[in-house]
Amino acid sequence: MARVKMGLLALLFLPTFFFRAFVVSHSSIYERAAVPRAVVRSVARMDGDVIIGALFSVHHQPSAEKVAERKCGDVREQYGIQRVEAMFHTLDRINADPHLLPNISLGCEIRDSCWHSSVALEQSIEFIRDSLISIRDDKDGSKWCIDGTPSHQPPPTKKPIAGVIGPGSSSVAIQVQNLLQLFNIPQIAYSATSIDLSDKTLFKYFLRVVPSDTLQARAMLDIVKRYNWTYVSAVHTEGNYGESGMEAFKELASLEGLCIAHSDKIYSNAGEKHFDRLLRKLRERLPKARVVVCFCEGMTVRGLLMAMRRLGVSGRVPPPRQ
Repeated sequence: MARVKMGLLALLFLPTFFFRAFVVSHSSIYERAAVPRAVVRSVARMDGDVIIGALFSVHHQPSAEKVAERKCGDVREQYGIQRVEAMFHTLDRINADPHLLPNISLGCEIRDSCWHSSVALEQSIEFIRDSLISIRDDKDGSKWCIDGTPSHQPPPTKKPIAGVIGPGSSSVAIQVQNLLQLFNIPQIAYSATSIDLSDKTLFKYFLRVVPSDTLQARAMLDIVKRYNWTYVSAVHTEGNYGESGMEAFKELASLEGLCIAHSDKIYSNAGEKHFDRLLRKLRERLPKARVVVCFCEGMTVRGLLMAMRRLGVSGRVPPPRQ
């Protein structure tokens, strides 16, 4: 029976079970975990009595053409690397203080979410993989393959994580929470603001340190009212964050008599031609709606601004009336 259970676990986690290499640097361990062909994820790890997991967007999300391969984009130095360094610095400060957690040291395992659901889920499975495999029965004489060599001793397992910090995206955080709560693993998000995540009946192991998008929608409406804009277009990022946020804005706008001429959506990793097409639609079909309300992620806004530059319409969306 134990062998059957181990067989099922091996099949479930086969893509990430083999070929692990560790490089020691200072007090941290940097691990490379096997993932689908030609894609290698770097993992930053610091040992401790209690291990905290973290999902930071160290790289940009995969482009629309690379989504199936889960091949992430360029490094995000400010948004990603700085968060990794901030976590290491914070844990070092906590561990150095004998009064905060006496006789207990905190460690971490930081993985790259690439601001994308499939990558974050892949990395979340890594968080729980070792603790699941550790339940195996080692008394049946089973053999393991460690670094290509048969062995009667099981591979060393890492300590299970106490909880997960991140990821930053609401859409990604929802997917991760759906997985982590199956194993009673708490999750704390630092920038996931979707209103849906406030529902404790669905996300009972989720906590966050920022307010939900209800307040952001209210603030956006106050700005629109302040400048007497009564006829606007609306754009939001495809996904839970943009959809739930824009829905909150529309509900508040309807109560204030604000007219929304057109509502559209776009993926933040869409190609240039998609942003250009969206911008042309806003300019050509809705010339009277001179304000665009965007409930968008940063990369979506950047894509729109770059499209404005390419089309030479900076400061003129929609175009001046003739």
